[in-house]
Amino acid sequence: MALTRRAGLLTAALITIAACTGAAPSAEGSARGGPRLVDPRPCPDLADVTCSDLVVPLDRGGKRPGTLKLQVAAADNTDAPRGVLLLLTGGPGQPGVTYYKSLAARLPDVVKQYRLVMIDQRGTGGTAIDCPTLQKEVGGSDTTPPSRTAVEECAQLLGGTRNFYRTADTVADFEDLRRALKVPAMTLDGVSYGTFTAAQYGLTHPKRTTRLVLDSVVPSDGAGALYEDSLHHARAVLRTACEEQSCGYDPAKDLAQVVRRDDNGVEVFGMLVVASIIDPKLNNPNFKILDAIHRSAGGDTAALNGLIDGFNDPSGTPPEEFSSGLHAATLCADTRFPWGGASAPMAGREQALRKAVQRIKPAYTWPFERSTAGEQGIPQTCLAWPPSTPNPAPPHNKLTMPVLLLQGDRDLSTPLRWAEDLAAKTPAGELAVIEGAGHSVQRRSDAGARAAEGFLLR
Repeated sequence: MALTRRAGLLTAALITIAACTGAAPSAEGSARGGPRLVDPRPCPDLADVTCSDLVVPLDRGGKRPGTLKLQVAAADNTDAPRGVLLLLTGGPGQPGVTYYKSLAARLPDVVKQYRLVMIDQRGTGGTAIDCPTLQKEVGGSDTTPPSRTAVEECAQLLGGTRNFYRTADTVADFEDLRRALKVPAMTLDGVSYGTFTAAQYGLTHPKRTTRLVLDSVVPSDGAGALYEDSLHHARAVLRTACEEQSCGYDPAKDLAQVVRRDDNGVEVFGMLVVASIIDPKLNNPNFKILDAIHRSAGGDTAALNGLIDGFNDPSGTPPEEFSSGLHAATLCADTRFPWGGASAPMAGREQALRKAVQRIKPAYTWPFERSTAGEQGIPQTCLAWPPSTPNPAPPHNKLTMPVLLLQGDRDLSTPLRWAEDLAAKTPAGELAVIEGAGHSVQRRSDAGARAAEGFLLR
């Protein structure tokens, strides 16, 4: 669900914006009179946009003291005819303000009609959670499995504060932001994990939600921990790419041979997930992914191993660009696991995971082995994460406002089935499938950006 470091490296020149800084006000001053945006200042490199800080309580239950300062960037057109559009990034772990300029450029007609707002969600950006060992091992990857030591060290660094980085806490921050902006309702446009936070806001505050764009859809009741649907979708992505390129062989069959011979299913899957972001049609001549898989099946493993090493390399990902600590804290609170919720005891988790993997039909995850589902990063991270406070379910279970579900048919991070399932139970939902597109459709597909604009300006 994350924009990986490799993809980030390839687009960094387009999206890097210096972080805004400023002194935090006192929590007491912020609390009087309700939520406020404080310390307004110009945003570097952004014309007609003001940066400020939203100060929110760490613990909304009031038992643990402390506040968090969340950076906000808001366009200065406070009289925009269509009101506020809150754009939400993914991860969990990505900041928001850094991406303001690049996302606004993708929606030029929208920004004339809406007041565009972005926020660094709690635990990201300039005040990101920093777990050094975990950050070094996995960077911005969902699929790379960390060492148990790195996970335990991160949980120890956070201590009890790990309970306050759930999606429900972030949704409450969005509501504080709405109140601070002094608007009766907002439109939300989320990408990847941002679709989950946007939907959770809509399920919590339906009367405050005008409409939603969900780009690269995470199920509104949470994604499963094992990524079976993504593993299943890989065969169609590979074979469609081969048909388009007239490759002359079956890349899915080749991949099945490679991962069983070399026991590298997690690594190959991670590489393909990144490819679905930056090379969704698998036709980039600089990568030659189909050819590398085919050559590896024939015994020449060098090209595929080079792609695996390059695409899965987490080195150099700073926490302010993607916080792996926030990623762990949120996913381990939010995600459905075979061993139960986030509060489940440590004893019995591994056994429950093994049983869940054994229940997967091998034909469903082919060309990958079903063991890949249990060995990839999300279950392996949360196996070692200590019992924590689970993310609560929102008060409503169905999105009733107009919703555009925007999905690339080559996406392996958030597969098409997730969008189809959510669309089927969303009364005012529209599913737009963009052929040849992968993850994060609005940013990487002109057709996706135009579909979003058409819906937002309707």
